[in-house]
Amino acid sequence: MFDFLKKNRVSPIYSPLVTDMHCHLLPLVDDGSKSLEESLEVMETMKQCGFKEIRLTPHFCYPRFPNKADDIRERYKNFCAEVEANKGTRDIPRMTSVTGEFQVSDGFDEYMNSGQLMTYRFTDPKRGSEKGMVLIEFSLHQKRMGLEDTVFKLQMEGYDVILAHPERYPYYDAHDDNLEQFKEQGVYLQVNILSLDGFYGESAQKKAFEYIENGWVEFLGTDMHNLMYAQALKHSTNNKKIIKLLDKYEFENKNLAIGE
Repeated sequence: MFDFLKKNRVSPIYSPLVTDMHCHLLPLVDDGSKSLEESLEVMETMKQCGFKEIRLTPHFCYPRFPNKADDIRERYKNFCAEVEANKGTRDIPRMTSVTGEFQVSDGFDEYMNSGQLMTYRFTDPKRGSEKGMVLIEFSLHQKRMGLEDTVFKLQMEGYDVILAHPERYPYYDAHDDNLEQFKEQGVYLQVNILSLDGFYGESAQKKAFEYIENGWVEFLGTDMHNLMYAQALKHSTNNKKIIKLLDKYEFENKNLAIGE
C-alpha cells in the first residue's frame, strides 16, 4: 500500500557530498538547461536531494559547443544575478563557481594553448597542482587516438586532471588497464550519480560501482542537464545501494574551494 509513497519520497542523501561539481544548468550554452525557470526548478530538486552548493560546468566541445571562457564567465555572472532576482521562495543550492567540461576533441589543444581551461582547486592550498584541476571528457562512442598523450601533456603543463564519467565510455571495462594507468599517473575519476541508479544502462551502472570499489573514484557528480535528470535524481535517493555507498566512502566534493 505504501510502496508508491516510498518510491516518490525525496531524501537528502547527498548532503555528505555538500557540492555537486558537474552540472549543465547555465542556460542555452550547451545541451543542458534551456531557460532560467528550468534551472531554478532543477536546482530546487537538487537542494531537496541534499546538495548545498553547485559548480556549473558547461560543455567546451568544438565544433558542437564552441564556448569561450570569457563569454561563459560573463554569462555566469549575469545568470547569478537573474537567479537571485527570480528565485522567490525557492530553496536552492548556492552557486559557487563556473568551470567547464572540456571534451578531448579537435578543438581541445586550442583551449589548452590559449589558456582557456577553467579549473577547480582544493580548499587546502597545499593540495593539487599550481594550475588547478581541469574536468575533461572523452567521446561516448569511440576511442580517440592519443587520449593518453593528451592527459600526460596536461599534467606536464601543470594541471591536475579529472576524467568525467569513465563508466559511460564503452571502450573501458571494469578493470581497464588504461584507467589503471591513469590512476597511477594521478588522474582523478568522477562517476555520475545517475549511473549508480541505472540511468545510463546496466553496463554503466555495473562499472560505476566497480570503479568505486576499486578505490579509483574521488568525485561524484550529477551531470545534471534538465528536468528529466532532476526526476531521475529524486528516484536515486531511494536506492539502498547508493545510500550504503555514501555511508562507506568519503568523496572529495566537499573539499573543493569556492571558485570564481
